[in-house]
Amino acid sequence: MVKAYLRYEPALSFGVVASPESNVVYDPSGRLLLAAALDRFAAWDLKRGLPSLSFATSSPSPSLAVSCIATFSSAASASASSIASGHTDGSIRLWDAETGSCEATLHGHRSAASALRFSPSGAVLASGSKDCDIILWDVVAQAGLFRLRGHRDQVTELVFLDSGKKLVSCSKDKFIRVWDLDTQHCLQIVGGHHSEIWSMDVDPSETFLVSGSADPELRVFTVRKSAEEGEDWNKWDVLKLFGEIPRQSKERVSTVRFNKNGNLVACQVAGKTADIYRVLDETEAARKAKRRMHRKKEKALAKATSAEGNGTVIDPLSAQDLQKPTPVVTDVFKLLQVLRASKKICSIAFSPNNPPKGCLATLSLSLNNNMLETYSVDSENVSKMYSIEMHGHRSDIRSLALNSDDNLLMSTSHNAVKIWNPSTGDCLRTIDSGYGLCSTFVPGNRYALVGTKSGTLEIIDINSGSSIEVIEAHAGSIRSIVLIPDEDGTVSARGFVTGSADHDVKFWEYQLVQKSETDSKQLSVTNVRTLKMNDDVLAVIISPTGKHIAVALLDCTVKVFFMDSLKFFLSLYGHKLPVLCMDISSDGSLIVTGSADKNLKIWGMDFGDCHKSIFAHTDSVMDVKFVYKTHYMFSVGKDRMVKYWDADKFELLLTLEGHHAEVWCLAISSRGDFVVTGSHDRSIRRWDRTEEQFFIEEEVEKRLEETFEADLDNDMEHRYGHKDDAPEEGSVGVTGRKTKETVSSADAIMDALDTAEEEVKRLDQHKEEQKNGKGAKFQPNILMQGHSPSDYVLSVVSNVRPNDLEQALLSLPFSDALKLMSYLKEWSLVPLKIELVCRVCLVLLQTHHNQLTTTPSARSMLTELKDILYRRVKNCKDAIGFNLAAMDHIKELLSMRSDAPFRDARAKLMEIRQEQSKRSDKSDGIEKRKRKKQKTSGQS
Repeated sequence: MVKAYLRYEPALSFGVVASPESNVVYDPSGRLLLAAALDRFAAWDLKRGLPSLSFATSSPSPSLAVSCIATFSSAASASASSIASGHTDGSIRLWDAETGSCEATLHGHRSAASALRFSPSGAVLASGSKDCDIILWDVVAQAGLFRLRGHRDQVTELVFLDSGKKLVSCSKDKFIRVWDLDTQHCLQIVGGHHSEIWSMDVDPSETFLVSGSADPELRVFTVRKSAEEGEDWNKWDVLKLFGEIPRQSKERVSTVRFNKNGNLVACQVAGKTADIYRVLDETEAARKAKRRMHRKKEKALAKATSAEGNGTVIDPLSAQDLQKPTPVVTDVFKLLQVLRASKKICSIAFSPNNPPKGCLATLSLSLNNNMLETYSVDSENVSKMYSIEMHGHRSDIRSLALNSDDNLLMSTSHNAVKIWNPSTGDCLRTIDSGYGLCSTFVPGNRYALVGTKSGTLEIIDINSGSSIEVIEAHAGSIRSIVLIPDEDGTVSARGFVTGSADHDVKFWEYQLVQKSETDSKQLSVTNVRTLKMNDDVLAVIISPTGKHIAVALLDCTVKVFFMDSLKFFLSLYGHKLPVLCMDISSDGSLIVTGSADKNLKIWGMDFGDCHKSIFAHTDSVMDVKFVYKTHYMFSVGKDRMVKYWDADKFELLLTLEGHHAEVWCLAISSRGDFVVTGSHDRSIRRWDRTEEQFFIEEEVEKRLEETFEADLDNDMEHRYGHKDDAPEEGSVGVTGRKTKETVSSADAIMDALDTAEEEVKRLDQHKEEQKNGKGAKFQPNILMQGHSPSDYVLSVVSNVRPNDLEQALLSLPFSDALKLMSYLKEWSLVPLKIELVCRVCLVLLQTHHNQLTTTPSARSMLTELKDILYRRVKNCKDAIGFNLAAMDHIKELLSMRSDAPFRDARAKLMEIRQEQSKRSDKSDGIEKRKRKKQKTSGQS
């Protein structure tokens, strides 16, 4: 009989606030901050410090890690796809900002997406990637428009200009390119940077564009507003160098961002600082330039008087420069503040909403230690407003422990212990501690024990969330803490055992100590026995009945002793590298050991014989545990995998992917209904047991198919992929990419065409039989679900995702393309499908143009389509134009209503207040300057 198993599936992921690989950005409303957390991202309410919405892909995978996020801030409606995320597999996802659901997945890039930007209208999305290409996507149609090639390295930033008609891109190839999106070609290539360009941004009025690299200065360009502007401009140039701003830090630029008003620009470096510059308006810049020229004139006069005696000639300053000096870059950009964070900054974002009273802007940062911080920027200083840090550890998670009721989860890190609710992922307590390497709950679930890297043993009170005692337990790091069970297998208050790198295994007992008469009794521990070993102790485990204790040593062996007498019982020898983890089954018959040699070995506890050695992981096995009352076990390793095994059949049951870095530890619930794993990526993942059954043979076949498909995809990329040679200058390519979805869509279309062709033949045959008087009742094909052949093919083509349609049609052979074109005339009569018909016709015509024009049967078809499609598209265009005019008329009627002038009163009031505050700031500055002048005149 074939044995069935229950499947484990990913259920919850928590512990990550912000991934260092992605940027942070505000949501369309400007109230929430979007921060990536590995393969998902969350919208954080900064005031409450809680996530209000989570955006997650259907299946977690390291290849789906979020690499960049973009939002369209002036979204017309909340249901619009106003959030886009780029992923490391090159896919782009469009999200609904209100519900958090994925609206569309766009495949086009061959490697990780590195830059995203919405056009000013929000209808077009530009994406740049590590594959050096830029793709323009139609957000409404959820399909690609065209691909721009020209950069020779990763595209790092994209900016739209001229109401979305032009696109500026910068790259690691040290060049900035300006693209005309109407003609789809490169207008201008801007050089000048001596190293890779990492970021750029343009101010809201499109006056200045600032770019940053590893050079010691920021480069500022003026943006051409119109073709008639400026006689000194070249005909096609859009950007012209205005000047260079010296930077404060020596590290490379990571992000450059303007605020909403354009009066501030922040330059974040790949370190702990961010420089904030004030952008002065035209009058202030002119005043500053005038003062600069005045100082220059004074210096020139002083030099002239000293030069008269020497006989040298000094060139006089021109009258025009003195009266109307042209502002230079230092007159416009003035260093305001330098923001210094506690850790390395990963990304910055200005809040699009109006700042608090007295502040110039609100700036949010993501730090590389899993934190989000928000600062208020004013003219005097930069002050921290909010910080989000409770929901994750500052570094990787080294141990996990579940209490006896499975309703509390404890995790340890380098400086803190956190208590979580494993069912919701909420952090309940955060307790400062040492570098915890192992942990466990004390029976009763009121206290917990943590063994640290420094050799101390910390006793933690769960209710109060505090460390009540720190005991100097060992001279080396404590690697293992195990509770001593009773003979019936239940965990009692007998005590626990610790194993350390100081070669000692120590046995401890619990005590209740009252420090003073007023204090209540608190838990303490005392050492009762010590087992000396010959080498470092890496892991300790006790059999469920408390009869044996197994100790893993640095010499690659496992020693088994009797618990009562501590006499030697067995030596398990066979691993080539030290054993890092082990566990004993609940019936005490099997012991499994996991080692740095990537193997799991299953031993019998009766004679110490090795039942099986399994090559389990492609890197060190870090933890292994049996499911209670079974011989099933879970193992985790540095290869990021969680694996589920049958220790009786020595078979791999499941491989659970999801972690993005080494998995250090795992904990299994007492009933085995869920498993929790902790990783170097700072995430804690919960895997739940479902009611779905699976069989080993099916899983083996599935794994083989996945391996085969992965190899096939790699071969396809290698054979047909974009070559590493320099791309043709400013060339345009097809947006899509051949994926499993496009191939299956092409197969579905071909199957539908064959089925429809057979059905047409059957119908013709039935008509002939009816003519001859032999016809019985016609039985239609069940697969066609009652549709006619034409409608059936139309429904199959309509079900293909818009982004995959082009690649699916490109995969069709000419014979099938001809069959498909024969249906277009009939489909054009369906008003809602006219856009689809035109798109299919255009792709097939572009692909098979030569064959179609030389095929006699296709010529008449093309002639008919030419007349029909033109007329149908014109009717559709007229209908849309009529509807737009009607909506404009309704809009005008609504604006004539009496309450219309008061709708935007609040926004206008805020604008007036901002203008008044600017005027008051200016007047304060003038008064300060007058006082300074009065002081200097009084002193003289």
